[in-house]
Parts: sequence; C-alpha cells; structure tokens
Amino acid sequence: MWTVCVPGWGAMLAAGTLLLYGTLDVAYFARMMYTVAKARYFRKKTCILDTTQVESWCLLNDIDTLLYHMNNARYLRELDFARADYYERTGLYANIKAAGGSVLQAATTIRYRRYLKPFTKFTITSKAIYWDEKTFFMEHEFVGPGGFVHAVALCRQRVIDTSVAAIAELLLQLHCAGSCRPAPEKMPSELELWVQSNELSSAKLRPNVGNLPSLEPPNNLGGCGDLLPKMASE
Repeated sequence: MWTVCVPGWGAMLAAGTLLLYGTLDVAYFARMMYTVAKARYFRKKTCILDTTQVESWCLLNDIDTLLYHMNNARYLRELDFARADYYERTGLYANIKAAGGSVLQAATTIRYRRYLKPFTKFTITSKAIYWDEKTFFMEHEFVGPGGFVHAVALCRQRVIDTSVAAIAELLLQLHCAGSCRPAPEKMPSELELWVQSNELSSAKLRPNVGNLPSLEPPNNLGGCGDLLPKMASE
C-alpha cells in the first residue's frame, strides 16, 4: 500500500489556498488590479466625452446553469472593469478623490437583447450621457461579433462630498479641446424617464410619504405621454 507524505507547510499552504479561493473572489480582484494598472500606465488618456472600450470573453466561469450563455449577473460584474478603465483614462476618479469626494453606484438598469455564448469575445463601450452637481450617468453597450449590441446598461453614479459638474468642467477644459462631441446640456428623454422611475421607487420606501408624485413624461415625447400611467394616489 502506497502512502503519500505531505510536509506540514505544504498542507498549510494547500489549506490556505483553498480557504482564500473559497472566501475571496481572487480572480475578480486580480483582474481589477490588472485593468487599473493597464489603463493608468499603458492606455492612452482620453476625454470624458469620448467612448472607451474594453474587451472580454465569455468563459466557462461566466455561464449559467443552462450551460449555453453568459449568466445575467455577469454582465453587471463586467461593468466594473469597464468603469475602472473609463475612470482611469479620463482622470475622473482621480480628480474626485483629489477633491475629497467618493463615488458609489446608485442605480443600474440593463436590457438584454441576445445572449452571449461561451468563448465569445465581446467589447464593452462606455460613455458619459449626462451629469449634474451630484450624479454622473453612463451608458454601456455589450458589442459582440459582427457589431451586434447584445445588451445595453444605464448606470447612475452618485458623487459624494464634491461637485462632479465642476470636475467634469475642469476635465473638459484640460483634455477635450478637440472632442467631436459636445458636452451634454440636457438629459436624454429615456434617461429622464428612468430617473423619474427611480425617484418614485425611493419615495415608496420612505415612511409617511403621503401621495406619490405623478410620472410626467418629458415634453419632447409629444403624444407618447398618453401611454404612460399616472402613478399618483387619487
């Protein structure tokens, strides 16, 4: 009968590795550090009005129990890397931190159009679509082979303890002189409706809020407002 002798330190190392991988998403943190380092030191700096891109693959650890497409939750996880690349290359995050502020994800919505199969290479595009004093809105697209958009996500980042509008204006002056896209002056209609929906959801969770506000459509929607329900209490 054969026996295998494992040194005490080897057993401790194996146990420690299993514990680490069982309690911490090592691959996520390693990839995030790689994404930040690559964007900070090796990728070209860009204007906050430009659209940035990161490439990724749908691997076996991304698929769901049906085994033939990427898990829905993985799309949102992939957005972390896309935002990190955008933040670093535009200087947005560094300037927010330098001003004593911080950023947190306030809301996300995603619309799936077609699933991504295992071992499919895709690109995530990221662009700013609007900002105000405390909020920075971004749109992301998951672009697969042939340029087909598999999913579209809207993200609302809340900026605390500083003015993101002032920081954005500074970055526009420093890095965006040759940008071909003007700074957003008005919230897009679909984004405005989404923000109104967020506010109604927040109001429902507050105690003693009384009547909820009506969900009024933006003026530029014309006759489409008749299709939207009035959500105020009668």
